[in-house]
Amino acid sequence: MSTKIKFQLSFMMFLEFFIWGGWFVTLGTFLGNNLNATGGEMAQAFSTQSWGAIIAPFIIGLIADRYFNAERILGVLHLVGALLMYQMYQTTDFSVFYPYVLGYMILYMPTLALVNSISFNQMKDPAKEFSPIRVFGTIGWIVAGLVISYLFLWDSPEGIQSGMLKNTFLMVALASAVLGIFSFTLPKTPPRVDKTEKVRISEMLGLDALKLLKDKNFLIFFISSVLICIPLAFYYQNANPFLSEIGMANPTGKMTIGQLSEVLFMLLLPYFFTKFGFKKTIMAGMLAWTIRYLLFAYGNAGDMAVMLLIGIALHGICYDFFFVSGQIYTDSKAGHKYKSAAQGLITLATYGVGMLIGFWVAGQITDANLINENQHNWMNIWRFPAFFALGVAAIFMLFFKNENVSYK
Repeated sequence: MSTKIKFQLSFMMFLEFFIWGGWFVTLGTFLGNNLNATGGEMAQAFSTQSWGAIIAPFIIGLIADRYFNAERILGVLHLVGALLMYQMYQTTDFSVFYPYVLGYMILYMPTLALVNSISFNQMKDPAKEFSPIRVFGTIGWIVAGLVISYLFLWDSPEGIQSGMLKNTFLMVALASAVLGIFSFTLPKTPPRVDKTEKVRISEMLGLDALKLLKDKNFLIFFISSVLICIPLAFYYQNANPFLSEIGMANPTGKMTIGQLSEVLFMLLLPYFFTKFGFKKTIMAGMLAWTIRYLLFAYGNAGDMAVMLLIGIALHGICYDFFFVSGQIYTDSKAGHKYKSAAQGLITLATYGVGMLIGFWVAGQITDANLINENQHNWMNIWRFPAFFALGVAAIFMLFFKNENVSYK
């Protein structure tokens, strides 16, 4: 792969995740402060990610894989996304905002698969070449958080009170337009499937891999994956509003500690796999969710702020040790025939169904613990996902029989 192509793919990944990190992290705070949204309405807005994940296979399977080059589809989706993001920037009412964010996420979620397809198409050895490209996505997410928090002070108390937080949508709209135009300069990635080939909905959704559920261990893992997404949704939906409400300075900037942790523990994952095996590694990921939320429940922005920072820093263990380990486990169980279908099924079950349920539950719990306008009983809110994650870990520990899984 030439230096030019490496740069193109790295810049593509940087912008792809800069765009996502530039508005999704602060969405809850924006909705609460700018649109006076309830917990239930926040759940609706965050659930658009799940609906996008559910609909994405149809866009990729029916359009991108059959009729058009991936880089062209990527460009069109981001250009239209820029227009929708600009409309979100201008809205002042949740009922108007929601259709725009739903449309945007239906367009954005397929791009996560498209940037991977474009990258893999240029690689001779993806196992070695993909990680150095993909890491620029994490860097993009980190930079977005730092820009929001420290350069423009958009999530400072003054910024929130003045309504400046909506400027995140304008920044992302511009970035999306840049990526949309840049996409047309990317290496050509032609359709992978003959357009005359029969369309199989079950294949697009990964339903062919349902046969794997006959394996008791995989069934326990599958159920655990869906359930653990309920506490995961609490973090996405509530972390930034929580940190802002209790008065932590520059909460979005501090939340990038989680992405730095993600990079670190991604590098450490092979060691943990080799040293402790799959079951202990994935259980560490589950228990990290419990510890994180208990730290959030009992920490504060004053003398116990370090508890909150540790909770944020646990993101690497929470995410990598469970979700990345789970992808590796799924790949090892699926075999060559069902590799793609199995990964598609897990994605649909977690980011689709699991988080859809999780966002709804988080909204209900948040509304139930509203003390007065813009003030919540966060101790009660965070204890729910903490003990829920502990319950999932107990189920996994009791019913999952240890087995050897190789890390490749």
